[in-house]
Amino acid sequence: MDDPILTIEEREAINSGRWFSSLSPSLRHDILRCAYVKRFKDGALICARGDPPEEWIACARGAVRVSSTSISGKQITLTYVEPGIWFGDVAIFDGDRRTHDAYAHGDTTILCVAKSDFKKILASHVEFYEAMLRLHARRIRQLYGLVEDLNTLPLRARLAKQLVHLVRSYGIPSLSDGSEMRIGLQLAQEELAQLLGASRQRVNQELKAMEREDAIRIEPGGLVVRDREALMRIAETDN
Repeated sequence: MDDPILTIEEREAINSGRWFSSLSPSLRHDILRCAYVKRFKDGALICARGDPPEEWIACARGAVRVSSTSISGKQITLTYVEPGIWFGDVAIFDGDRRTHDAYAHGDTTILCVAKSDFKKILASHVEFYEAMLRLHARRIRQLYGLVEDLNTLPLRARLAKQLVHLVRSYGIPSLSDGSEMRIGLQLAQEELAQLLGASRQRVNQELKAMEREDAIRIEPGGLVVRDREALMRIAETDN
């Protein structure tokens, strides 16, 4: 599935990433110069828990599902890495092994930088250290925000926030109604429930309530957001 060249859309996803686009042209050039492309079919394993950290990775197309397995053997999805986001650097920095499994969700393209090249770039660009600190600080802020939401917001508000995030990252304008946005990332309700730390039944109930309020529409192929402002109001006021 390897292909040495990113498509125009994949390269745009990398270059327009909020963090990557903030780097200097010379640093971006050195990163891309030594990067290589891998392509995976839906459900393929990208890296496994316990693997040595051999690569720094960015998602260029599709999504990367980061998961763990409970003691009972149940697989739990923790997050989906969207196009333009880099990951896998923590294990390179601390020298420990991978802590989670990563799978392709849908046909997925990733851009990889070998650990040896990652360290060479660090040695030649002082800016890279500062940029990685910013990236890690942003992740910590997001993590604290997720923990706060989990402990302070009801499921309805957390679900609304998650849908707003998904439509921002994967929204596809509806051909029949320009005000509607289809969430392009295909998530089963069980997968959505795992992201929220809730049962599928409770998530299903909240989705149906939002559909009755005309905020969303549930279709066999996924979710359509009909009123993003309504979802944002739910996220901000239902606490």
